[in-house]
Amino acid sequence: MTSRAVPRGPRDDAWFERLFAAHATALSRYFRRRLPSRDGGVGPDAEDLAAEVLATAWRRREDVPDGAELPWLYRTAGFVLANHRRKSRALPLATVPDEPDDVDPADLAVVDDEVRRVLGALSPRDRRILLLNAWDGLGGDDLAGVLGVSRGGADAALSRARSRLRAAWAEEGAGARTSAPLTQEG
Repeated sequence: MTSRAVPRGPRDDAWFERLFAAHATALSRYFRRRLPSRDGGVGPDAEDLAAEVLATAWRRREDVPDGAELPWLYRTAGFVLANHRRKSRALPLATVPDEPDDVDPADLAVVDDEVRRVLGALSPRDRRILLLNAWDGLGGDDLAGVLGVSRGGADAALSRARSRLRAAWAEEGAGARTSAPLTQEG
């Protein structure tokens, strides 16, 4: 996925409307992939969190870099998601599971058990890098912007994550299957 640049000009209502039109759907998808579904559907959290990121972009509009709006939004989305996950919510006792759920919500969207086991063997950083690349189509400068590192650092991190994925895949015994869906070249 190539981010669409929002032309530089005054950071006014028209700028924000262009930013919203170019990236609101991508932000919603980002959260939908990473949040557990409620009753089989997507809860309002994904849309609410996307709106929170866009509100932050409006408040910090002078900080949004020209030509790298989507990576900036994804990086902000990562912070918003982390804050959302930290919030403790009271659950009725009937909804508390007997076993703790150690599955990362991003992995809940992955249906295949083998892929989930292999992803679970990776570090959270490697999982994040691989999923940003495979799910969100980020690579190169865009991935670097989300990770807050240089382009070379992002390329190296993606290469290392892919290498560890291949090793975990082979260890899992699923080596006969291809890991191409999670190692899209970017």
